[in-house]
Amino acid sequence: MRGLRRLASVVALMALSACVTRPPAPTHAPYHPRPPERSYERPTERAPERPRPSEAPAPEGEEIPLSALPGWYAEDYAAALQAFAVGCGVSRDTEIAMVCRDARETGPLDAGGARVFLERNFRARRIGDDGVLTAYFAPEYEARLSPEPPFTAAVRPKPSGIEALRSMGDRAAIEATPPEQALAWMKPEDLFFLQIQGSGMLDLPDGRRLKAAVTATNGLTFVPIAGIMRQRGDLPAKGGSGDAIHAWLADHRGPEADAVMDQDPRYAFFALTMDDGREPAGTAGIPLIAGRSIAVNQGYNPLGGAFWIDADSPSLNGAPELYRRLVMALDTGGAIKGPVRADLYLGRGAQAGDEAGRVRHTLKLYALVPVEP
Repeated sequence: MRGLRRLASVVALMALSACVTRPPAPTHAPYHPRPPERSYERPTERAPERPRPSEAPAPEGEEIPLSALPGWYAEDYAAALQAFAVGCGVSRDTEIAMVCRDARETGPLDAGGARVFLERNFRARRIGDDGVLTAYFAPEYEARLSPEPPFTAAVRPKPSGIEALRSMGDRAAIEATPPEQALAWMKPEDLFFLQIQGSGMLDLPDGRRLKAAVTATNGLTFVPIAGIMRQRGDLPAKGGSGDAIHAWLADHRGPEADAVMDQDPRYAFFALTMDDGREPAGTAGIPLIAGRSIAVNQGYNPLGGAFWIDADSPSLNGAPELYRRLVMALDTGGAIKGPVRADLYLGRGAQAGDEAGRVRHTLKLYALVPVEP
């Protein structure tokens, strides 16, 4: 029955494009959407305009139509559907896999067609109580291939063998040990932030750019230092943005900054490759989608799942008031604890980093659940 309903849904959407057909994209391979050959929407088929709905969140566990989501009326439906089609192939859920196949076979849709597709195929279920939304990015930092002030922090490769990892100790112990091998050298505060973000680009003086990606950690729990710095008086009450923390560490480079960074015992090891210009891959193994992918706690929210984030009440100065959009779970992170916790990937470079460092919002999280046949 579900297969027949899905087929009917696809046929209806395809009719909007005068029966333009495309071969199905395999779900196990990366999906690269093609631009539409023409609009999939005819004036008589345009989805009706709806009044702005109530902003009240749904009760926990209740399923609601997508049209009732706070902010759904303002969504970029075409971009939302494209993000789903790109990221859904990693899901192990059979119901999502069916919708994923339909989305990929149908191809890109314009705003009206995309909204019809999403509203026909999904309902939204509120997860838990209020949580926290933060953001991350792929930074770009200067680096050297040999140490020279201020490039004194070694980018270390993964130690060989699990026992070697277990015996490494915390950040302070590792930094106190001269590296047997250094892939590159960075400013200490830059390496610290690269380890938090998990990936980034390293710019060498000869013009080459390398892509850095975490391959292992020492297994210790991540401890955010913003609260510690506020308690010490290093940051104002609402001044704990990433830029403010980075600037303080740079201004106090040396033993004082090292002592603060050592409060986070977690340490990450890297591999370097030549930059190919693509977004870094998340835990799901595919490139992240800037502005449309989140890191989640995989114990609660599966990779490849579609979610709606409704985040407001920012706690940091200079932050956008709202983040409301469909996102795909494509990554995980050591700081992501609990079911209502998400880290939004915002892209590469300084502009993305400027925004990411100011995101700390109250989050209401909804799982997009395939409609039952």
